[in-house]
Amino acid sequence: MLTMRLFVPGRLCLFGEHSDWAGGYRRIDESITPGYCLAIGTDQGITATVSRSDDLVLRSASVNGEIIAIQRLRMDEYELFKTAKSGSFFSYVAGVAYYIGRNYRVDGLAIDNMIELPIKRGLSSSASICVLTARAFSELYDLHLTRQQEMEYAYQGEILTGSECGRMDQICAYGSTPVFLTFDRDRMSIDELCPYRPIYMVIVDLCCGKNTRKILSDLNHHFMNGNGHLRDGLRYALGDANKDILATARQMLEQGDDAGLGNLMNEAQHLFDKYVAPACPEELTATKLHEVLSYQKIQDLIYGGKGVGSQGDGCAQFIAKGCDEQEILVNAFQSMNLPSYKLTIRTNDSSI
Repeated sequence: MLTMRLFVPGRLCLFGEHSDWAGGYRRIDESITPGYCLAIGTDQGITATVSRSDDLVLRSASVNGEIIAIQRLRMDEYELFKTAKSGSFFSYVAGVAYYIGRNYRVDGLAIDNMIELPIKRGLSSSASICVLTARAFSELYDLHLTRQQEMEYAYQGEILTGSECGRMDQICAYGSTPVFLTFDRDRMSIDELCPYRPIYMVIVDLCCGKNTRKILSDLNHHFMNGNGHLRDGLRYALGDANKDILATARQMLEQGDDAGLGNLMNEAQHLFDKYVAPACPEELTATKLHEVLSYQKIQDLIYGGKGVGSQGDGCAQFIAKGCDEQEILVNAFQSMNLPSYKLTIRTNDSSI
């Protein structure tokens, strides 16, 4: 029996959160500005051993070996659809399998995976398992899916669960390559980037809960159906303001301007707090996030920082002033019982 080992990272949105679904609304309102974002795969992700199976079998464990979920489903269209809609841990895998099964003659999969990513923290653990499922079908059944096709099946599978996510999360299919994304209606264009110098980052798990579905639901509602200052603020922050920030961020990343990127993160967070957070204050006031961003003892180690993903009290990201500062920063957060992860955006020059 053919067995393969796959790895799909999480996704870190450096700049431009929520602009993917916002730009998608141009299909019904051309006055909306296209969405733009910068994203990259994390060093952590989901590692899985996958093989063919008559059924769809998922066994998930945390990095310390704790079993998160075990489930088996028949590769039956109705059962897959029902499970995708159930909101269970298995729903994302079932959603992808549903769409793959409708387009290809395939049997099932056995996926035995270990999740190194913090779940529901803004690092797209759901998109990672969706991309991994699509890739497993492609590799084991010789479907020859491109990365964009993997992303499309992953996106459709996640949307089937009821999530109102955009198309950014599935960029984890590109691994450690930083990418500049443009979202216009249902089209997404992808430009792969390479910084002139390495950029040293730290991601911090805030160890608090967040409700991503509520955030997406509330923001989508006010963006399209709201009125007054909430709607106007959202459209400005996710539209013209985001366009300007992303143009600058792309240039700074390609130049390896870590100081500039850090300052820009501070500016982006300020805009988010002023214009976006009021549309979902229960989740986006994010007391813990702001406490960590302003923690005085780390300010000499960083150029700046901001929230992650849909924001809220999930994770924070920081631009460290260098490799040594990155290490000190990780240790500082660990001493505060906040798990932290290094992420270095590297150049293509192996001599650096």
